[in-house]
Amino acid sequence: MSNKVTYIVVVETSEIIYEGIYRILNGNGHNFEVHPADNLCDLEHLGLNTKTGIVLINPVLIQNQIKYFQSLKKEFRDIRWIGIVYSFIDPHILSELDGIININDPANIIISSIHKLITSDNQTDLQKQQESLSDREIDVLKLLVEGNSNKEIADKLNISPHTVISHRKNISQKTGIKSVSGLTIYAVVKNIITIESYRE
Repeated sequence: MSNKVTYIVVVETSEIIYEGIYRILNGNGHNFEVHPADNLCDLEHLGLNTKTGIVLINPVLIQNQIKYFQSLKKEFRDIRWIGIVYSFIDPHILSELDGIININDPANIIISSIHKLITSDNQTDLQKQQESLSDREIDVLKLLVEGNSNKEIADKLNISPHTVISHRKNISQKTGIKSVSGLTIYAVVKNIITIESYRE
C-alpha cells in the first residue's frame, strides 16, 4: 500500500453521517486526509486542486445544481466523485458520478470502493470494464434484478441453471458487485433497466 495521502472531501449536511464516514476513513491506518463541506460552493472555497483525490457527496446536493456540478467535473478532471446514497435518487444524477456507496455498506466495502477509484488509471478504464457485459449477461442481469431465481432465469432464456450461475459469476467479476441490490443500482445507472420497469 502506498504511503501517499489521499485528500478526501465529504460533502454532507448531516453531522451524524459525516462523523460516521470520518471514523471509517480515519480508522485502521488508512492514508486519508478527510475534510467536510456542506455544499458544492464550499468545494471551491476549500480550493479543489491536484491534492484532492476523492469527493464523497450526498447526491441530493447535486440534483438542483446539475449544471454547476458538471462544470466542476470538467474543471477538475482528476477528481473522483462518489455518491453517498441513503434514499431514492434520480438515476440521471447517479450516472454523473464515478461510483456509489450505500449508507448500509460495511466499512470494508466503503474503503474498497474508494481504493478501487484511487488505483484506477481513469474513469474511462472503469467504464470500459463495467460496459463489457455480453448481451446474454445483460439478459441474465435484467431477470436477476426482477427477482427471478436461477431456475426461472434458465427457463425464460432456455439455458441450464448451471449456465445461469456461470453468467452470474461473470457479471459479479466484471462489475465487482455481488449483491442483487448492488447490481440493481448498477443496472439503473447504466440504463440497463429503468426504475419504472423495476417497480412493475
